[in-house]
Amino acid sequence: MTTEERLENLERELAQTKRQNHWFLAVFGLAVGLFALGWYFTGTTGRAAEGGVKDLRASKFILVDANGEARAGLSMLEGEPVLALYHANDKAHALLAMSKDGLALALYDKKGKHRLVLGVYEDGPELRLYDANEKTRAGLGLSNDGPELNLEDENGKTRAGLILDKDGPRLTLYDAHGELRAGMAALKDGPKLELDDENGTCRAGLGVINGKPVLGLTDEKGNIIWSAPR
Repeated sequence: MTTEERLENLERELAQTKRQNHWFLAVFGLAVGLFALGWYFTGTTGRAAEGGVKDLRASKFILVDANGEARAGLSMLEGEPVLALYHANDKAHALLAMSKDGLALALYDKKGKHRLVLGVYEDGPELRLYDANEKTRAGLGLSNDGPELNLEDENGKTRAGLILDKDGPRLTLYDAHGELRAGMAALKDGPKLELDDENGTCRAGLGVINGKPVLGLTDEKGNIIWSAPR
């Protein structure tokens, strides 16, 4: 499941929670909410410590502002806890949800647009950053193979990527059409540089292989037209 699909699931959970109760606009602020509830039920006389309220159980908690508008809450949704926080303008501010895939946190701007998603899933943690149009612009992940960083343009095309695996770091650069145009790596057998044309064909390569420099130029079909050493 991709990060975008996971975010869509989070937003569906958020929308479902909002439909369930007009006054419950979802939930975050767990510490604040529970503190407020604890103060309400126990007062300031320390009755909880004296044997008053020790265990508070419910399927939903709501935190309202001075105008009685719901601003935060905690709810069970499809057997999993969901927390959310809202701006005063009824726009989403934060959503924290747990599912069978893992745990994810989504942060929104004042217009209710998601701008950041942080998740911990079975295949590792992920961080995604979005622009004002909710387009992915940067992604950082960590899997068993190693960390990976991707940068995307406003059209959703990957323009740069950086990964680190057991063989070494690799940097890739792409054009506006998503075609690979340059790649650089520092592998076990030496550093390498590759330059590609608009069709993805390698046209120039430079490397130091096992301590020896190598340079090659190719035509549009990938055939070598010049190399050194010859």
